[in-house]
This record gives sequence, C-alpha cells and structure tokens, in this order.
Amino acid sequence: MDAELFRERCETYRSAVEEYLGGLFLGGVPWQRLYESMRYSVLSGGKRIRPMLTLEIARLGGIGDWRDALPFACALELVHTYSLIHDDLPCMDDDALRRGKPTNHIVYGETLATLAGDALQPEAYRLIAQAPRMEAAVKVEAVSALARASGADGMVAGQVLDLSDFAHDGETLRLLHEKKTCLMIRCAAELGCAASRASRAVREAVEDYAMRLGLAFQIRDDLLDRIGDEAAFGKPIGSDLEAGKTTFVDLLGADGCAAEVRRLTDEAAAALDGISGAEFLIRLAQTLAEREN
Repeated sequence: MDAELFRERCETYRSAVEEYLGGLFLGGVPWQRLYESMRYSVLSGGKRIRPMLTLEIARLGGIGDWRDALPFACALELVHTYSLIHDDLPCMDDDALRRGKPTNHIVYGETLATLAGDALQPEAYRLIAQAPRMEAAVKVEAVSALARASGADGMVAGQVLDLSDFAHDGETLRLLHEKKTCLMIRCAAELGCAASRASRAVREAVEDYAMRLGLAFQIRDDLLDRIGDEAAFGKPIGSDLEAGKTTFVDLLGADGCAAEVRRLTDEAAAALDGISGAEFLIRLAQTLAEREN
C-alpha cells in the first residue's frame, strides 16, 4: 500500500472515530462537570490506534460497512481512556502531563478524575450493547473480549504488576506488558473479528499480528521515554527511570530495543501471510515502529 493511500485511510478512520466520540456525553445535566471531565480525556487527541485496528480488521473480515463497527471501536477507546486517567493519578504514576496537556486530575481534581474513569468503563459496554446492526451473539462476544482484555486477568493485572516492582528480567517484563498493553491491542483485533464474523484463519492471523504489534509498540515506548523529544512524546522524558521502573531499555539497551522492534514488526507482518488485503495492517506496523510519539 502506498503512503498516500495509507494516510487517507488512517484519516478516514480517525475522523469517523473523532466524530463518534464527539457525540458522547453531551447535554445539560446536574452532573455536567463529570461529562466535561470525561470528554476532556476522551477528546484529548491520541493516535486512535486501537479503534483504527478494529475498523480495519472488521473491513478485512468482510463486514459490509466498516462504520457498523464504530460502537465496538469506540467502546475500546473509552476503556483505554479510563485506564490513562487512572494511570496518571497520584496514587499510581502521579503524572501531570499526558499528550502534551495537563492530566485529568490536574484539571478536575483527583475525585472527579477517578469518577470520570469509573464512568467510562460501563459507558463502553453500553456502546456495545446498543450497537445498531449487530446481533445479540456478536455483542456478547464483543463484551466478553473487552472484559477479558481489560479486567482482573488483563490490563488491570498488568497495572498491578507495574506498580508492585514485579519486573526485573525479560520474562517478567514481557508478562507485565503482555497484560497491560498487548491484550488491549489484541482486543482491538478481536472486536473487529466479532463485528465482521471473520473466518478462523483471519482471526488467528490478526490476533497473532496484534500481540507482536503490541509488544513492539511498548518497546518503542520505552525507548522514546529515554531518548525521545519531550514536545513530540507529549510527556516528560525519563519518567520511568525517575520512578525506578525496569524497562526494555535497561535490559536491551537502546540499540537492542531498536533491533527488537524491527524483529517483532517483521514477525507481525509475517503473521498476515496468506491473508488477502492485509497491506494496511503491515504498513501500520511499519509506521508505528518508527513513531516519535
């Protein structure tokens, strides 16, 4: 896929996601401040990688209109946003900057930020439950996938490990990030497959792709936290080092991280061998391997 077509499709997906998210949590209610807090983080930018994956994989899986998968894609983004709000709280990573802007609790206070994160979780499942043009069995599959990826054995488990000084070697660090990062990226693939009722071959290929993509994404993130440009990265450089966290840079060095990102990116692309129409996903993996934010 050439660069221009790739950019156009990315922008089409991103615009659709932004429009959908922009229509949420509107209206004059006595708890309007909660809505404002939720929208502040939901609409604060970001690459929208997870919803784009869901939409593209729904297309790849054979859905009639990829826009029908928007509720699933945006449900995942709501859960991702809640996790960022909570991750930034003083009781967790205590970050003051996210995507180049003050974090939610800096703007709205810890209590409202916590409640905004709390509210985004059930609202995500409401989007799935009320998704038009999706059969009940498909909605159940999507709810199960999202709960599995984000719950006590998924993203939350990863956060617990991250806060508990668990990871000190390659095996424990990989487990931490498989839970905290990779499973949510694989969930994007699972939701796209559910929405399109994709074949087993497509499901197995894109889930393998997504796990390798997720780990490459995390290693690149660790590298940028050490050598990235703060203005581009959107948060302070060296925050993991300052917090005393073991990262892939500690284990592999900068050059080793770059090599591992390339290896995982190649493996992600190879996982899609034999899947017709996967060029966008391959180009996406290559683009993320070189990202600066």
